[in-house]
Amino acid sequence: MKKILDRNILQKKADVLRKEGKKIAFTNGCFDILHVGHVRYLRAAKKTADILILGLNSDSSVRSIKGEKRPLVSEQERAEVLAALEFVDYVTIFHDLTPLELINCLKPDFLIKGGDWAEENIVGREEIKKWGGELIIIPQVKGKSTTNIIENIINAYCTI
Repeated sequence: MKKILDRNILQKKADVLRKEGKKIAFTNGCFDILHVGHVRYLRAAKKTADILILGLNSDSSVRSIKGEKRPLVSEQERAEVLAALEFVDYVTIFHDLTPLELINCLKPDFLIKGGDWAEENIVGREEIKKWGGELIIIPQVKGKSTTNIIENIINAYCTI
């Protein structure tokens, strides 16, 4: 099964899955340097529904959000690593600064975000409620982040 799909194909696939009675969860993010916090979060996200779709920020959108030095791993490589996880059913790369257009396209049953996001800042929270979906916030894994990994590498290998 091909797990990395473009938005249009994924929209058709989601429609078919919904007709089969499947519940769909959607989450998104940069996932630059996959770590245990990501894995625990995605595993928990999958438990909310039959199908977990991950919207992956493109390289250009990551640069806009995180700065010119990011991402460290290309969008194609990040997509491949994420698609290899058994609890991620589909991955799609999006180029916008937010996943709002993708959320509106896919109309998931559940919108999943990490506990590092305040509810009022979650893109798509109002839209998902319009079609009867639910916003679920999964607690953050403390101390586990790409930024922390980068800092650890700098501290270990870039001493003056």
